Amino acid sequence: MLDHFRAYPAMVDKLKLRLVAFDLLTMHETWRGWDQVPLVNVRSADLEIASACWQAYQATTPEACFDVVHRDLSGFPLLRPALLDLLRDLPSSRSGLGATEMRLLELVAAGFMGTNALFYLRGFRQRGVFNDMEIGRLLEGLAHGPRPAIAGLDDGLRSIDPDNARRRLEAFQRSRLSVTEFGKAVLAHKADFTDHNPINRWWGGTHLTNDNLWRWNQSLRKL
Repeated sequence: MLDHFRAYPAMVDKLKLRLVAFDLLTMHETWRGWDQVPLVNVRSADLEIASACWQAYQATTPEACFDVVHRDLSGFPLLRPALLDLLRDLPSSRSGLGATEMRLLELVAAGFMGTNALFYLRGFRQRGVFNDMEIGRLLEGLAHGPRPAIAGLDDGLRSIDPDNARRRLEAFQRSRLSVTEFGKAVLAHKADFTDHNPINRWWGGTHLTNDNLWRWNQSLRKL
């Protein structure tokens, strides 16, 4: 939005932001408390950073996003942690899986057999990059490849129309998950998931495939 408003200077002069530290979706319907949230002016430097971040996220490689992390982001207190979370969800240099996929494997290995917990117990999931239905697609990637890391995901998901949310949810709820021996090796960083399974997903504007596999080294924090 700020990238868009950058083209309308007269409107920017009237624009103010509220910095909130709570989930807007869970606010009371009467919006009580809005007047207690401080308003801040939008500076030209904020517009520049916002535009740089948006352009970086749309880029065909993640390098620009990595570069933005090292800029002055003090105008957006939650931006650097959000960018780092995104970078951690690039395929790991140690396992070939992103941080959310690894967390799903960890939870299944710990005994979370049902998908409801993986979708909705965000405190256990500890990852906020993907929404609930995107988590489902990650599970399908882990379970339905040539060498699955997860067993027990309902096979009906292979043929159900992706737009049929009700039938897909029913199939997820029928599933009883477990980690395969290969999945255990991936969890232990003794196997690389991408050596045995196709990768075909988008990270912002970056199309990740086995031939275009940008990886993230968490210990060194580098691409």
